[in-house]
Amino acid sequence: MAQTLTEKIIARHAGRDSVRPGEYVDVSVDQTWSDDLGAPITLGLLEKHGVSSVFDKSRVFVTSMVNAPARSIETAEVLKLIRTLCRKYDIPLYEMGSAAIHNALGIERGVTLPGELIVGGNSHACMAGALGCYATGMGSTDIAAILATGRTWIEVPRTIRYRYTGRLQKWVTGKDLILHTIGRIGVAGADNAAMEFVGDPVAELEVEERLSMSNMAIEAGGQNAIIEPDAKTLAYVRPIARRPFEPIRGDAGAVVSEEIEIPIGDLEPVIAAPFLPSNTASWREVRGLALDQVYIGSCTNGWISDLRAAAKILEGRRVADGLRVIVIPSTAKIHRQAVEEGLAQVFLEAGAAFSMPTCGPCIGAQAGVLADGERCLATSNRNFPGRQGSVKSETYLCNPVIAAASAVKGVIASPDDL
Repeated sequence: MAQTLTEKIIARHAGRDSVRPGEYVDVSVDQTWSDDLGAPITLGLLEKHGVSSVFDKSRVFVTSMVNAPARSIETAEVLKLIRTLCRKYDIPLYEMGSAAIHNALGIERGVTLPGELIVGGNSHACMAGALGCYATGMGSTDIAAILATGRTWIEVPRTIRYRYTGRLQKWVTGKDLILHTIGRIGVAGADNAAMEFVGDPVAELEVEERLSMSNMAIEAGGQNAIIEPDAKTLAYVRPIARRPFEPIRGDAGAVVSEEIEIPIGDLEPVIAAPFLPSNTASWREVRGLALDQVYIGSCTNGWISDLRAAAKILEGRRVADGLRVIVIPSTAKIHRQAVEEGLAQVFLEAGAAFSMPTCGPCIGAQAGVLADGERCLATSNRNFPGRQGSVKSETYLCNPVIAAASAVKGVIASPDDL
C-alpha cells in the first residue's frame, strides 16, 4: 500500500509495513528533550516512580532556556533542581555558556535526522520535520514515559499536502510562506494533521528557511510538518549528523486527505497582527504602524542565516530613536558565530541589544517583556494576548528583514523604504 512520508516513518518505528490515518500505534523514539519549564516535572516523575536510568542518555538532553540566567530566587531554585536531577540521571544539560533553545539545538547537534521519529517537550519541536523526519511535541508526563522506555504512542495523522506554486518575490522568506498559509487555513486548519510542504518555492528555500515553516505548523493545529529531504537537506545534515540515518521518501500515489495549492507569485512579506498568527496581511496594509520594540530571534528565526539577513539591513544604520531592538540567537554556537563574523558588532553599533540564547521575550519571561500599551514587531511564532508581557500589549509577527528595516524606521517598513 502506498504511504505518505509521515506514514512511512511512523510505520517503520512501529515495526510495521504500513499504517493508516486514525490508527493508534506504539513507536520507538529516536530523540527527545526537555527544558527548565518541563524538566522538573519530567525528571521528578522518574524519581517518584523509582526509575533509575533513562533509556539512552545519548538520545536525551535538557536545556535551561526560558528563565536562565535566573531572574529570581524562585527560578534559581528550579534551575538548581534541574542541575541536580540531570546529574542523577547522567543527562546532558545545556545552560549558560552552552545555552540554546532546544528545538534548534537538536538540529544543530545532529541528533534530529531524516527518517527519524522525534518527540520534544515543546510544541515547536515540529520544526525538525523540515529535515524529513517525523517531529512533534508532547507534554512533560509523556516525555517522562519516553525517558523511561524509549517509546510512546501516536495517533497516525492524516496528511494534508500544501503545494506552493510560483516564484518567490523580493524579501519573501519561508516565514512569509507559513504565515500566509496559516492566514489562509486558520489556526485549526490542519488540526492533528501532518502538514506536508511541496513545490518549487519550497525547493528554492534554504534549509533554515524551511525550518521556520515547519516550526509554525503547530500554529495551524498540525501534529507535525514535513518536507521530503533533498540534496540541500542532506548537504546540511551530513556534516553534523551524530549517528547513521536513512532518508525516507513518500510513495508515489500515496493518498492524502487533501491537497491545497497555494500560489505565491504575487506574495509580499506577510505580517500577522494581534491576536492570532492567522490574522495576516501584507506588510503594506500595516506600513507605518509605530513600534516600541523589535525582537529578532526565537527558535523560529534565530538561525545564523536570519542574523546575517538582519545585519545586512542594519549595517551602517542606526535603530530609530526611542525604539528597543533585541537580537537573540537560538544557540550558543550561533551566538559565537555571530560574534566571529562581526554580526554582533553590527547590531551593537546600530544601537540594538545582543543577548545570549534564551526564549525569554518570545514567552514573556525575561529580556524584553512588554508593558501595557506597548507594541512589538517580532520574528517569533505567537502573538496571543499576553504572550510577550502585558495582556494590553500587542505583538506583530514578521520575517527578519522586515524586522530589521522596521527597527531603522521605528515603524513597520520594508528594506525598500530605507
